[in-house]
Amino acid sequence: MLEGPLKKAKTPDETSMSFIISAKNSYLEQTSKPLYGWYNEVIKTNGLPFNFQDFYGKISLNAPNGSKFNLFGFSFNDKVNNYMSLSDFGWNSYGVGTNFLIIPGKAPVMIEGNIAYSSYTARMKETDSPDRYSKISGFNAGFDFTQFFGKSTLKYGIEMLGYKTNYLTYSVYGHQKIGGDDENSTELGVYVKYKASLGRFLIEPSFRLQFYPSVTKGGLSPEPRLAIKYNTTDWLRLKAAVGMYSQNFVAATSDRDVVNLFYGFLSGVDNMPSTFNGQEIKSYLQKANHYILGAEVDLGNNVTVNVEGYWKDFVQLTNINRNKIYPESQNDVPDLLKKDFVKETGDAYGCDISVKYEDKHWYLWAVYALGFVTREYEKAVDNEVVLAQYAPHFDRRHNVNIILTYTAGAKRQWEFSGRWNFGSGFPFTQVQGFYEYYSFQDGINFDYTNTNGEMGILYGELNKGRLPTYHRLDIDVKRKFYFTENIMLEAALGVTNVYNRNNVFYVNLVTSDVARQLPIIPTLGLTFSF
Repeated sequence: MLEGPLKKAKTPDETSMSFIISAKNSYLEQTSKPLYGWYNEVIKTNGLPFNFQDFYGKISLNAPNGSKFNLFGFSFNDKVNNYMSLSDFGWNSYGVGTNFLIIPGKAPVMIEGNIAYSSYTARMKETDSPDRYSKISGFNAGFDFTQFFGKSTLKYGIEMLGYKTNYLTYSVYGHQKIGGDDENSTELGVYVKYKASLGRFLIEPSFRLQFYPSVTKGGLSPEPRLAIKYNTTDWLRLKAAVGMYSQNFVAATSDRDVVNLFYGFLSGVDNMPSTFNGQEIKSYLQKANHYILGAEVDLGNNVTVNVEGYWKDFVQLTNINRNKIYPESQNDVPDLLKKDFVKETGDAYGCDISVKYEDKHWYLWAVYALGFVTREYEKAVDNEVVLAQYAPHFDRRHNVNIILTYTAGAKRQWEFSGRWNFGSGFPFTQVQGFYEYYSFQDGINFDYTNTNGEMGILYGELNKGRLPTYHRLDIDVKRKFYFTENIMLEAALGVTNVYNRNNVFYVNLVTSDVARQLPIIPTLGLTFSF
């Protein structure tokens, strides 16, 4: 990382300009071959093929009155090569953009804006399945205005989005192609938010009007929202929030994956059945209502406890049609058996409890989250459409994070820290067996007696299985050496996965091969700043 000035401000009335450039490259695949010979024997591979290459740059211009302008660009590339049955998995993203803040004179107003373009591509190649990919690229631009009225602020603005997506995957049961075509979407949103301090109350009403001109059955979506905080006493604060939200953007996964490494981005989805649970689908937008209730409690001068409960009512969601067994051109079958996507409804509810302790030397942050996520969908049973319920792949019941840091020394030059994370297992769909699958692409003229079929998979009930629990402990020790006021050397010794927990990274359904995440890895780093 290199950071420095392009133009220094010699007086308080001058404008300054600076830059920052950073580059990262992983050599784990090369260094792990000699250093992890014992682990290579366990996972039957030569090295740990996790690779990344990241570049980032930014130029900043700062005016004496507080106005500023930034121009930035980035390129991030990650890849996993030939890891057990996972032949190739990776993603690439790049983008350029600018953001700015303008403070016009002495007026109590602030103007913010951003314009950016970015692109993201993910690909997955497996030895026993067809290749899948997901692409999204587009621009966003927004302008915000903030006015100050004593303790109150009024913020309003406009946002424009335009992006293109392309997602290719295959149905679970019928080997039917889903997606693979470009979809273009545009969105326009305007919003207003008022924040007022009224005695012990902090009130923040807002309203957003989102317009989806490129979505079939999209149109306008009015979305009122409200957040309230009440300072009951000096040590107790109550808070609540409600709101309506909509989204055209869809993040889709496949039920055939035990671990969902690959997920695709969709937009402008309209290839759906016309009804859900006997009712006409009047909009193709995803919509949800959110409700949050919480409290903050100060236990003395150093301890803060935060408790929050939430419920997200998903009025409409879009997902891949796991019932698809016929191509779209088949006219004599129900929509549920040939459409690429389907509507779902669902709920997400739970509570979070966090504790923070902080004094001159110690910092402790601990949080426990309890969550439940359920979804309802239509499935075909004996030529009948019935409603069923399942837990999506991200339904994690228990999650714990603990961070502990101790700082010592006259100049706080020593730092000892540790982080422990625990998560209960994610759901996945189990396999009941295998069979020989014939596509019958030539209809009645297809001769199955002289043709080798593909491998077909018989799945159990949707997401009834659970992966093993995940937990990991990482520790770090840092020491700073000060040579002058502006020259410093920092040495850091760390250990990732201290007790060498074999957490799951990837599972091949066909071969039952299990790829593990990083083993115990000691690291030594030196950072020289001047």
